[in-house]
Amino acid sequence: MLCRMIHLLKLCVGADSVEDLIDWQHSQRPHWPEGRAIHVTRMWPKREAEVLEGSLYWVIKGVILCRQRILDLQQVNLGDGIPRCALVLDQEVIRTEAAPRRPFQGWRYLDPKEAPRDLPKGRAKDDPLPPKLAQALAELGLH
Repeated sequence: MLCRMIHLLKLCVGADSVEDLIDWQHSQRPHWPEGRAIHVTRMWPKREAEVLEGSLYWVIKGVILCRQRILDLQQVNLGDGIPRCALVLDQEVIRTEAAPRRPFQGWRYLDPKEAPRDLPKGRAKDDPLPPKLAQALAELGLH
């Protein structure tokens, strides 16, 4: 059986920037097993094998701005008897080209052909554009 990679797309609720995401994950690291980044979601991906080859792309203020490789999927229970899926993520947050996205609930599959490209390593340290400007430029195809 041929396994084709697929990514996940998720809103990064509460973050105004990539730095907010990085800072929050850093503050939570002592609570996570092995210090890895974990994101808990209600639904388990049916395309598990394909997801394990991909990344979680984060939508921040309506724009995809970064991604993290998905290392594992683990079942967790938060004490309410409802099994959930913990996405175990690589600690490295990789900045991507800005790509606008409309709001949605939960997560979505993202075909690799539709995923924004990673920023070159030299640009990853650049000051990020304000989210509204990045979204406007992305909609015009200029960023």
